[in-house]
Amino acid sequence: MTENTDREFKSTCSASLFRKAARRITQIYDQLLEPYGLTITQYGLLGHLKHFDGISVGALAEKLVMDPTTLTRNLRPLERKGYVTLTQDDKDRRSRNLNLTDSGRKIFSAARPGWEAAQERIENVLGSEDSSLLASKIDRMIEDLRD
Repeated sequence: MTENTDREFKSTCSASLFRKAARRITQIYDQLLEPYGLTITQYGLLGHLKHFDGISVGALAEKLVMDPTTLTRNLRPLERKGYVTLTQDDKDRRSRNLNLTDSGRKIFSAARPGWEAAQERIENVLGSEDSSLLASKIDRMIEDLRD
């Protein structure tokens, strides 16, 4: 590729731009959540379970726009640490439900300052108004791009 074509690709490929931004943002959150023994993926899962306790793996995967196998792999460390339990659904034996344990609630609350510091760092780059606008546009895009 020529230098000019490289520049065009960098500035016009939405997937490339979003993936780079996601990696950089993930690095910031992971760094600030590391003292609590969590990654942003794990913190986000705990947060979802705080609001949707008892949800099935499949339903949570759908909410997160994530493959159930990937979700299960991401839940394993949280289960090992005792933050999450997986139980078989009484009505559908093929389905497993997720519950946040007391330890999970405690670590989620304890790690909040790390999450807030990461949020603040991102907001400082974008500004409060642009940060809210970007979040709104991304939410809308996720909905509009559903299958």
